[in-house]
Amino acid sequence: MTPRGWAVLTLGGLVLALLVASIVLVPWSRPPAPRADQVAALGELPVDQVAHAREFRSALRPGAYGALVVGLLVALLLGLTPLGARLVELAGRPFGGHWTARAMLGGLAVVLLADLLTLPFAAWRQSVLTRYGLSTHGWSGWAVDLLKSYAVSAVIGAIALLGFYTVTRLAPRWWWAFGAAGAAGLVVLLSFVLPVLVEPVFNRFTPMEQGPLRTELMAMAARDGVPVRDVLVADASRRTKAVNAYVSGLGPTRRVVVYDTLLREATPAEVTSVVAHELGHAKDRDVWTGTLTGALGAALAVVALYLLGSWGPLLRLAGVDSVAEPRAFPLLIALVTVAGLVAAPAQALISRRVEARADAHALALTGDPATFEAMQRRLAGVNLADPDPPRWEYLWSASHPSTVERMAAARAYAREAGR
Repeated sequence: MTPRGWAVLTLGGLVLALLVASIVLVPWSRPPAPRADQVAALGELPVDQVAHAREFRSALRPGAYGALVVGLLVALLLGLTPLGARLVELAGRPFGGHWTARAMLGGLAVVLLADLLTLPFAAWRQSVLTRYGLSTHGWSGWAVDLLKSYAVSAVIGAIALLGFYTVTRLAPRWWWAFGAAGAAGLVVLLSFVLPVLVEPVFNRFTPMEQGPLRTELMAMAARDGVPVRDVLVADASRRTKAVNAYVSGLGPTRRVVVYDTLLREATPAEVTSVVAHELGHAKDRDVWTGTLTGALGAALAVVALYLLGSWGPLLRLAGVDSVAEPRAFPLLIALVTVAGLVAAPAQALISRRVEARADAHALALTGDPATFEAMQRRLAGVNLADPDPPRWEYLWSASHPSTVERMAAARAYAREAGR
């Protein structure tokens, strides 16, 4: 069988594996959240709070969707015309056009150009966050964080680009196989490394101070059978007033992180409710699920790019001879960008199902639907979340159930539990 034949076979196997993993690991059924309860919950929220949140979300949309459109257009312009290949050549020219310079500097130049062209929309978002009082660190802090983000992306990107194009040169007929394995391995590695090495670049993390709340959280984790290395507090208040918590890492790096803003704004019982939700992610191995599906998706993408990249008309549009050469990197970016947009609704749906399961876990673990509902009200109020967003936007990009859905789920649980 030819390498292309093996690639087709591998692609089919990866698609099947991803489908099986999604069917088995993703909670497609969700806890009840009757629409009648949603409407009732919406009616009980302060009218001015709802109006303010919707005004804030409307102010964010032009920047968000403007960046989406411009990013797509830039990717298509560079990837489906010879402009991208010429940019890669230009970046490598000071180093004699060596393939390593084209691979790393050319690839980073393409990504940087797209970032710079969408930078005004990022500034738009920052101005809106500042105007509505969510941002606390000002323009200088925003710029520093932006540069940190660019630096981290550049380091990871340079390593990935050098590794990928080294493989394409050493194994010109079978690079897709090694590339797929490498992409999957990188996803797994980053799941371990990012919480430990990258998150501290943007926030300072300190162990939650000893006291009744920490004792309760650690006891709850033990009662839940979830091994948690630590409960950390992130100094989020230096950049935002938003409240949040999350679980990150795998195995020995797993920790629950609580924003210091959450500790200031919420009651201890509400913090416990939020952490119970995060323990649900750990209990159901959601990070592992995301890592596995991400690794399969990354491997699938490499094989698909190999197969699609051999299509002559596409290569002629990009002005390249092979998708495996550094000059074709803009073409790869264009294809990945389009694929990401197409897959966005499915990814959002999966995320909402996972988050709904974690909500159900929090309700069962704490047995306190009233506090859970109160926490959802607080989250919506402090974070200026639209409690019942437009349906089209919800289906396209919402990663969590809406506020009224979560409140309705708490009410349904309370009725079922007789509370």
